Amino acid sequence: MIPTYSTTIRRKEMDAVLTCMVDEKIGPGELNTRLIQQAKEFIGCDGAVALRSPAIALRYALKALGVLGSEEPVKVMISALAPAWQYKSLIDLGIEPLVLDVDDVTGLVTAEIVYEGMKNGGRVLLLHETEGILPDFEEIKNTGVQIIEDISQSAGASVAVVDENGNETGRTKAGLFGVFSILGLEERDVLTAGGGAILVAPARREWLVLKHHTDEAPVTDLLPDINCALAWVQIKEFARNEKTRKEIFGMYQHACMVGKHKMFVRNLEEGSTACNFSLILNGSFKDVKQYTAKKDVEIHQAFENSVIAAFDELSDNCIHAKSLLLRTVHFPLYPRLTHAETAKIVKVLGTLP
Repeated sequence: MIPTYSTTIRRKEMDAVLTCMVDEKIGPGELNTRLIQQAKEFIGCDGAVALRSPAIALRYALKALGVLGSEEPVKVMISALAPAWQYKSLIDLGIEPLVLDVDDVTGLVTAEIVYEGMKNGGRVLLLHETEGILPDFEEIKNTGVQIIEDISQSAGASVAVVDENGNETGRTKAGLFGVFSILGLEERDVLTAGGGAILVAPARREWLVLKHHTDEAPVTDLLPDINCALAWVQIKEFARNEKTRKEIFGMYQHACMVGKHKMFVRNLEEGSTACNFSLILNGSFKDVKQYTAKKDVEIHQAFENSVIAAFDELSDNCIHAKSLLLRTVHFPLYPRLTHAETAKIVKVLGTLP
């Protein structure tokens, strides 16, 4: 059976972690500093801090925004397809989450949806870039809402910078559009440390505010060197791994063109990452799962760990997200797939019931 998910850990990652263990320096130290520098170069941000979990990163981002401890309660808007930890973390912090539905074509929160959320009291947007797809940032920024980007699936993607004559003058990477950004390093994120997160401040002004809080962070909030060793190599190897993922994604995409099932609309060149291959089924998940299992290909519901999956009471207000939860599946997509395995999956995708 070809598993749906498999973290790409090669010899370089193993050697980095082993060296850390041999040196007996596994707590937060030199490698934490090196990882931060690597992340700053990768994203192009002014400052960053490596922490033990995305939830801890969110707490520091909200502190720096002045949301935590605010005399006036602030509602934080999140996508219904965002990971469930976002909702649970906000509740734990005493902040009211305002869950937003998504666009059924991209799986993303749009500016129109954000405006509706703001009418209901939303003032901060935790922007999950679902399936590695980047939204229309300019339209969302024009709402005036404060944005915390979640680039756990979209790190490495970018959007074009266009001048007044319509000419492309450069590209801006994911992680540089919000006031702060969270790059999760969990097992199924596009980059992994086996756990943890990097909290990013795109500009110097925001970094100075964030640094004031993170300089006082206890050692138990900081990412240990043993995890940093893995993440450091993962970032260095990102371009290589992403190239392979996109080549496989292209083959899958071609195989699905003749079928009845759909894919999310995305710009696969640079406007999104190939962190997963998701297919929106035009039929029964059970039937497709049984078919792929007979062909020795494992699939999973793409949003099984999402907010909408964990809190079914939100379904009435998040119709598109609920539909995508029930119909969207992940097929295996990772650099360690062999040519034979890729060919098998392509054949299965072309013959789905």
